[in-house]
Parts: sequence; C-alpha cells; structure tokens
Amino acid sequence: MELEIRVSKKSIAKQWFFNVFLVMAAVVSVLLILVCIAIQTRYYNSVYEAASGYCKGLSLLATSDAASYPAVAKQYVEQFEHKDKIEIQIIDRNGKVIITSNGFSPTTEPMPDYEQALITGTARSYRGKNAGGEWIMAETTILTDFGEGSNGAVRWVVSLEQANRRIFLVCAICVVVGIGFLLLSWLSGGYFIRSIVRPVQELSKMARKIAMGDFDSRIEIESGTEIGELCDSINYMASELKSAEQMKNEFISSVSHELRTPLTAIRGWGETAKMSVGTDDEIALKGLDVVLSESERLSGLVEELLDFSRIQSGRLSIETAPISVRDVLSDAVDMYVELAKQQEIELTYLSLPKELFVMGDRDRLKQVYINVIDNAIKYTEKGGHVIVSQYEEEGVVVTKINDTGVGIPAQDLDRVKEKFFKSNKKVRGSGIGLAVADEIVKQHNGLLFVESKEGVGTTVTIALPIKEIEPEIKEEIIPPVSEQEIIPEQEEKNDEQM
Repeated sequence: MELEIRVSKKSIAKQWFFNVFLVMAAVVSVLLILVCIAIQTRYYNSVYEAASGYCKGLSLLATSDAASYPAVAKQYVEQFEHKDKIEIQIIDRNGKVIITSNGFSPTTEPMPDYEQALITGTARSYRGKNAGGEWIMAETTILTDFGEGSNGAVRWVVSLEQANRRIFLVCAICVVVGIGFLLLSWLSGGYFIRSIVRPVQELSKMARKIAMGDFDSRIEIESGTEIGELCDSINYMASELKSAEQMKNEFISSVSHELRTPLTAIRGWGETAKMSVGTDDEIALKGLDVVLSESERLSGLVEELLDFSRIQSGRLSIETAPISVRDVLSDAVDMYVELAKQQEIELTYLSLPKELFVMGDRDRLKQVYINVIDNAIKYTEKGGHVIVSQYEEEGVVVTKINDTGVGIPAQDLDRVKEKFFKSNKKVRGSGIGLAVADEIVKQHNGLLFVESKEGVGTTVTIALPIKEIEPEIKEEIIPPVSEQEIIPEQEEKNDEQM
C-alpha cells in the first residue's frame, strides 16, 4: 500500500484574498447594512415627526358629543391645511371611517394600528403596504371619552413611496461607494501582491540556478523598495559566489601546480639518484639534496593548507610565551639570504638596536615573517631591492618588509588578505599565505597592513604589542667561614701580642 503525501502550496495571492480581502469585504458589507438601516430609520423618523406635527390639533375632537361628532369631524377635516401631504381619517366608536381628508369615500381596508390602539388604549403606528400595495405609515390615536359618548379615533396615513425612493438612492450611492472601495482595494492589492509575488518567483528561480552552479543569472527588478534591495543583494551574492568560485578554481589549479612541481622534481631526481648510485656519487648526492629540498617545500605547502583549515574551523592553536622578535625575524631573514643572491636581489636587514619581547608563538610569528619575506622576493624582479627593518614605536614593535617589486593594483589592494585571492596570477603561490599570516597576527593582538603602488613596490607592516620583561634579581650568596680559617687568624694575633 503506497502512502501518497501531497503538500498544499498556498500562494501569497490566495492568502491575501482569504485573509485580507474577504475580511475587508465582510466589514464593508456590514457597515453598508448598518448605514442603510440608519438612513432608513432617520428618514422614517423624519416622516413620523412631520406627520405627528401636522395632526397635533386633532385631539380637540374628543370634546364633541356623539350627535355632533360627525359634523365636527367633517368641519375639521375640511379646514385641515396639510391635505396634500397627509391623509386624515376620522373613525367613530364602532371602528368605521366616517370621513377622510382626501375626499374619497372611506374604505374598509384593514387598519392594524387601529386594532392595536383599541387593545392598548394608546396611540399605535403601522408601517407596511396598504390594500393597493403602496408603502404607507399610519398611526391611530383613540380619542378620550369625556362622558359625551364620542370616544372615536383619529388616524393619519402618509405615503412612504417618496421616502423609500430617497432611501434607495442614498443607500445605492453608499453601496456604489463601498463597491468602488472594494474594487480599488482589489486592484491596488492585486498590483501590490504582483509586485511581491513576481520578484519572489524570480528569487526562487534564481536560488535554484545558484544551487545548480549558474552564477551568471541576474534578477531584473527595479530597486527602490525592500524587494528591490533584496534582489540587488541576491545579484551581489551571485557575483560574489561567481568570484569565489573562480578564486576556488584558481586556488585548486595553483595548489595542484604547486604540489606537482616538487613531486615531479622528487620523482625525477629520485630516479636519477637511484640510477647513479655506485656509478656517479656526485649526481646521486645532488639528487638526494633536491629530493630533500623539494620535500621540505612540499611539507611547507601542506602545513600552510593545514593552517588555513585550522583557521577556517577556529582550531588554530597559539602557544604564547615571551619571545624576542629580533631573533625570530633574524632567523627568517637568514633563510632567504642565499635565495636573494641567486635571484640577484639585494636583501637588506636593519635589526633592532636592542632586544624586545612580545607574548606570542615563536613558530607562528616566524611563519608570518617567512611568508611576507617570501612574497617580497617572489614578486621582486632581478636587480630589485628588499628591505627588512624593525623598530620600536609607542609600545609596539614594528616590522616593515619593503620591496621594489611589481606592486599591487589599487582595485585589488583591499582584497589581498582574502582567502584564495591572487592579484598576480603569473607568480606561483596558493593565495592563502597572506590570509593565514593576517590571522596569526590578529591572534597575537597585532595588526598587518599592506601598502602598495603598481609598478613601484609593496610595503607590509606588522605591528605587535611589546611585552615588558622585568630583569631577574640575582641574590649574592656569601659562603660561611669555616673554623679552620678562623683558628690560624686568631693564632697570628696572639703571636703579635706576645
């Protein structure tokens, strides 16, 4: 039985539609309903207040007796001033309409408000449709019986058709405004969502391409927004990854070449020395010297790679102790005196006038000096000059290695201490030596600066804090005087007295 797992993907547009737009539409709909109800209530209240004001004097009919009630009602209705606005109906005590203000014969249509008024004894109103299907508002007031036997009722009726048309018009305007608002929200929200979704989709495609090793792809998105800045950052990341990939490939190629050269020499001279044993001892010894020399060079390269790996993983160990920087630098310079002569480069060493100490690892600092001096000689052409100097300045010991080599282009100067970076790819080297040296100097709480001008030369400055060494106080031990030495002296004094 196979278990099928489906991952549902919710797009940003769908989430916006369900979580934002539908909620907004529901809120707008509720508001429109409440507004329409409020508008209707306001209009109906206005109609009711106006009608009630027109019919204030009808309660005087209660003072007439049963015999004169119809005549008084007729007289009052004929004198009523607002016949064009409202209809007045006079009802006798039997519930029969005896006269109306519109001049038409009284009808026998139902009067719910009259029936309720009879039950409650108070004025009751009604809003609904009449027998002709017209929307009306009506109210019946039971006249007070003062003992004369009238006890009829007065009912006013007003049409709501005009009020309903106005209510419908106002509510329609409100609905149109609400729909317009929702439509505008839909369009603006859709545009906004597209402005996010499209870059996100492009970013997703870009990420997949980068994961597949395609660092040449770029996202063409206008900057100026956070999404644009993100796209610019992704494009910058892609270019940096491409540059790092190129440096990595160049590093692998360079290291392969650096490893192959000594291995080729070791193999070639090893075979030559093997064949020369017993026949030409001089060639055999020379071959062994080359094998040992290239083995040492190969060991140094491997150690440099191991140091770089330790730096990357944070496992570079530094064993600190007070050491003389003059002795360390002197040992490093001595290693390159013969090489400088062979390449016809003048190597000048200006040592410290006095011995200064720093807290550090002797082997690691020697590795730094060797690396920098090796670079100076390596990038200096025949007839050039390399000056190594050391001096004290404000609590630090400064070491300068200055050469008259090819120099470093200005655009590459800030990157020379980066891993794998090589400004001059024609000269041998792994591209990590200066990065390792810089990290070692930082571990010693020091600084490494590189100044250079293309075609003029390069100056590398290494500054390390001085460690003050207190001189040891030597106690003078006076040997005790033996009795044999005291006795002869005492005897001499006694002889003199005698």
